[in-house]
Amino acid sequence: MPVNFQNLRWAIVASQHPSLRQAAETLRIKQSTLSRRLQSLEHALGSRLFDRTNGGTRPTIEGREFLDAARRFVGETEAITVRVGKRSRGESGRLTTGIHASFSAGNLRATLVDHRYRFPDVDRKLVDGSRDHLMSDLTSSAIDVAFVAEPIPEWGDKSLLLWSERVVVALPQSHPLTARDVIRWGELKEETFLLSQHGPAPELLKLLVSKMGGSDPCRLIHHDVVLDRLLTLVGADWGILLALEGATGATYQGVTFREVHDEEGPMRLSFRAYWRQANDNPSLRPFLDLLRERYPDLSTTPES
Repeated sequence: MPVNFQNLRWAIVASQHPSLRQAAETLRIKQSTLSRRLQSLEHALGSRLFDRTNGGTRPTIEGREFLDAARRFVGETEAITVRVGKRSRGESGRLTTGIHASFSAGNLRATLVDHRYRFPDVDRKLVDGSRDHLMSDLTSSAIDVAFVAEPIPEWGDKSLLLWSERVVVALPQSHPLTARDVIRWGELKEETFLLSQHGPAPELLKLLVSKMGGSDPCRLIHHDVVLDRLLTLVGADWGILLALEGATGATYQGVTFREVHDEEGPMRLSFRAYWRQANDNPSLRPFLDLLRERYPDLSTTPES
């Protein structure tokens, strides 16, 4: 005969009290109800678990052995139930996020910090890469969500417009343009630009070409290194580079950041979150809910 799980829990409580009356009070049930449940459990097991006397109720030898095992079973079952519940609600598990740009400051950093605070049991993994690399990883389910600057028209799945970041230029501290609060594009024509193969560099190069005019508007030096290494080169006066304001939260020796403006003011690139609708990772859903909560008014177009 199957054993009722609740009967097991009540039997464990009964074993912890000298009388059924006290155990029933702890459980907030009638003593007669508890007595019937214990009898039902003993009948299902075919063994007497408790000695009942005028002096109280105590487990038999067989009862002590059974209840010791029952405590372990109930404890493990309840722990598993909690873990499974948290996993199904996205409160634990793993979330792999593709990062397209630096997040030493700004909205992306704030979002990741907020998510970590709200869901401390989620194991977060970050993947850095170019736009094409991240979208390939997204398609193959290697990552769950990707933050990318500028729209990707060819993406046929889900996306959400979030925030925009100002374009800045990183200059050596000794550079004459550091005396300006903001810099115009035309003032950068004679500069040597350092470019990475990673992050939003292609988008920034496209912007540079459009603002300077021509396919080769100034001297460009490409390096296959990430942004922080290029910023170290800027500090060593190897050249200047374009970045987004999320990169300005970190301090690099010998480097000064300035905004780049055109006639209409600061230049910005917009960020979107991209994901696959078919992604069944429970940790993704609350993360997307957090994005919609944090940035409800920044989207100028509906979620695709």
